[in-house]
Amino acid sequence: MRHDGGAPGFVGRQREVAWLVGAVRAAPAVVLVEGGAGVGKSALVGRALAEAGLPRERVLTGRCHPVADPPPYGPLLDALRRSRPVLREAAEVPPSTGALRAWLPDLADLLPEDSTGGGGDERYRLTQGLRALLDALGDVVLLIEDAQWADRATRELLLLLARDPHPGLSLLVTYRAEELPDGAPVLGTAYRCPPGVSGGLLRVEPLDEAEVLELVWKVLGTGTAAGGGVGSAPALAGALYERSGGLPAAIVEDLETLEGLRGDGRRADPVAALAGADLARGLRDSVVERLAGLGTAARTVAESAAVLDEPASEELLAEVSALPAEQVSAGLVEALRAGVLNEPAPARYAFRWEPARQVAYRRIPGPMRSALHRRAIEALRGREPQPLARIAAHTRALGDRDAWQQAAEAAAEQAVEQGDTAAAGPLLRELLAETDLAPERRGRAARALSGLAANAAYDAASTQVLSAIIADPRLPVADRGEVRLTLGLRVAVQGGDRAGFALIEQAADELIADRPARAARALVALAMDERDGAGAAAKERMARAATALEAEPDEEVAAAYRATRLTFQARDGDPELQPELDRLPRDASSPELVRQTTRALFNVGDISMETGHDQRAGRLLAESRALARQAAISYLECYSRIALLRLDGLAGRWQGLEERFEALGAEYPDVAMARVERAMLFGRMAAARGRLAVARAEFESAARYGERESQVTAALRAAAGLGGVELVERGAEAAALVLTPAVAILRQAGAWARAGELLPIGVEVSRGVGNDGAAQHLIEEAADALGGVDAPAAHAGLALARGVLLEGTDPGGAIESYRQARDAWRAIGRPYEVARVEERLARALAERDPQTAAERLAAAEATYTTLGAASDAARCQHVRRDLGLGRMASPGRRGYGEALSPRERQVAELLGQGASNQDIAQALFLSPRTVEHHVASVLRKLGVGRKEVAEALTETEG
Repeated sequence: MRHDGGAPGFVGRQREVAWLVGAVRAAPAVVLVEGGAGVGKSALVGRALAEAGLPRERVLTGRCHPVADPPPYGPLLDALRRSRPVLREAAEVPPSTGALRAWLPDLADLLPEDSTGGGGDERYRLTQGLRALLDALGDVVLLIEDAQWADRATRELLLLLARDPHPGLSLLVTYRAEELPDGAPVLGTAYRCPPGVSGGLLRVEPLDEAEVLELVWKVLGTGTAAGGGVGSAPALAGALYERSGGLPAAIVEDLETLEGLRGDGRRADPVAALAGADLARGLRDSVVERLAGLGTAARTVAESAAVLDEPASEELLAEVSALPAEQVSAGLVEALRAGVLNEPAPARYAFRWEPARQVAYRRIPGPMRSALHRRAIEALRGREPQPLARIAAHTRALGDRDAWQQAAEAAAEQAVEQGDTAAAGPLLRELLAETDLAPERRGRAARALSGLAANAAYDAASTQVLSAIIADPRLPVADRGEVRLTLGLRVAVQGGDRAGFALIEQAADELIADRPARAARALVALAMDERDGAGAAAKERMARAATALEAEPDEEVAAAYRATRLTFQARDGDPELQPELDRLPRDASSPELVRQTTRALFNVGDISMETGHDQRAGRLLAESRALARQAAISYLECYSRIALLRLDGLAGRWQGLEERFEALGAEYPDVAMARVERAMLFGRMAAARGRLAVARAEFESAARYGERESQVTAALRAAAGLGGVELVERGAEAAALVLTPAVAILRQAGAWARAGELLPIGVEVSRGVGNDGAAQHLIEEAADALGGVDAPAAHAGLALARGVLLEGTDPGGAIESYRQARDAWRAIGRPYEVARVEERLARALAERDPQTAAERLAAAEATYTTLGAASDAARCQHVRRDLGLGRMASPGRRGYGEALSPRERQVAELLGQGASNQDIAQALFLSPRTVEHHVASVLRKLGVGRKEVAEALTETEG
């Protein structure tokens, strides 16, 4: 076998590899590695042995072969023939191994003479000799491949070894369960590792689609996708996954085929090349061999299963095969025992792997295949309810395009009614790809597909589909307007790109004549744009929408109108908002009414978080998430989950937050909100830890997204974060370049109720550049705009900003403003904001009341430490020294031995995040020499290098 990590392009399966490495390192070990043909058992074992660091000569490999009469002990003897280098070093070779001289002539010179003279039971002597030889070899891995073909003698000896392995033996056995004789266990009888023996059963499953994509990159390289360019890699991975069922052997063979085509200068599109290519030869030959061994009835049953392409009952197989019941039963049993079919659900039968089904399907002669499809249609039409999608697939396989178009439209309509959007979408896309589709049917399919997209999470693929639809000149104008409206909403709202509003405006023009209610929906969406003065037109657009609804009343569009009006009320801090929310219909029969209620709950919940009503935000967002999940509105469920994660961050629940955000971002890679909020969170946490370069990059990323969004909130928050980093690193002049445009946006949009983060840093930077007048003017504007507005966060930010302004002229007033801000943030429930104000308050109190200042600074430091804001905590210590506030009472310095001290843990956490020594010095206010000392101590105590610190910390905490 390859002892270099297995097959080329090994991906995934880290958990299985780690488990197998652990078993081998804890010998004695017995591991039974189960998996189908081509699933990658040998590659996984090879990777594990490579990672275990075993010398090649101590891995003894024997293979079983599918021959009619295999020689006894063949694979064991093959493995032991490779043991010469190890045997030569053996301290003692037992006399009983002499019985092997005739069986292992290549080792005869290293084995003792046969002391029995060849007498006695030969099988017993051979068995004892083999066991004794393995014992003499010491620490070795005995790897037996393809044990489903092992002879009985080999299987029995493997069982003996597995039940009583010598201390240094690791026995690894790979096999295909579906090909074991009579379905018996691989060792002939049930096996469980005895006490003191590590290992067990390891099932190897096919790769998932993400792992197939990783394999594409690894085999072909990140700069290419078999000639189709980087962008085509996901599509290629999808096609490979569909063809292979995730079997690595088949995938690699397909990739090699594509490489060959590219080398010949053919086929620029790898997906198209795959569509016309044969399935992987190794897989194809294996399936054909098993099919050829079936009797007539079993083969017909298997062919029926291949045509049905879904787990089918024995009764359905009988109807499609047209065989008598007794022949179907006998044929089904034969196909199951041969491993051709399996039983994935009780009394339901299908091919074990999709590639095997494809091989069987392609081998059915055309006339027979058509007959099977016709009988399948007839049988399925007798079911209640009729599985229209399956019927449509069989109709298409018969080549009857008219019948297929009718069946596909009916199937898509059924799938939508059943909430099965995953089935409806492909059917509608296939319909729209038909060149001769009637205009009326094309319009219905386009509207249905855009309706599906309206509830789905944003992704680039569906956006491309909708763009192609509106470019189709055959589509009626009003239908094009419907699709354009959906596309515009996806681009503007879910994609975070206000360029979508141009599409929405065009859609309104296309809809106003024939479908005024839908035009009203477009106008309501346009009213949400608050950029470039568009916010001033919101009332006019809402009025036009109301007029259109009078012309064509529509309950669902009226619900969208109401949701948008509630959003505006929340933006403005309207204290009369809650009763309106309580009246929203939660259990309406119309999916669109439920969607608009969910949208209203999310919008108001999200804005409540912006304005400082965190408890209300939590309730509304939890309700919107539950409703979205119940109604299968995936994009609103995604939004709600993102907002709830952000709320966790504001509430100080930082533990594991970054990992949860990463997981959610991976789940919704194309959703702009996920990227923006991830950048905001990571930027804030990096800044709190002193990773200013990382924080800058994250806030700049968020700012770029904020520039594209129609709402100004993200731009204001990103500017506040980036301005803070600039102020620390480059000074007030650099920070002003970020904050001056942000304040202009704030004024233009009138978003004062959402200015809680921007106001304090805006005032501080204005003072920093010597423009106290601008700072005073900003505070006065904010105070005037926030009069009577229910926005606790904005009022807290205003109090903090006022304190910053008063520091130089009215210290007492600054102290009082800081106390107001602290109390406001505490009432809202944001500990990090409380700590930041406490720190400012301590500075302001230092001369007047040193004892209280020290207490406030200690409180801030304790909060920072709890949150993991190492740099902020270190700054408090630095401030204490600078202001001469002294240290709070402590039991005195203690020794930590081989455990990490608190300072060393701070250093270790920063190392685990990839910080350089310079980063650490900056973050913790330490000298470079001190940092070097701490880093050396951390690495010594953990016993790892810099790259392994994060993992070592996790292990010590676990």
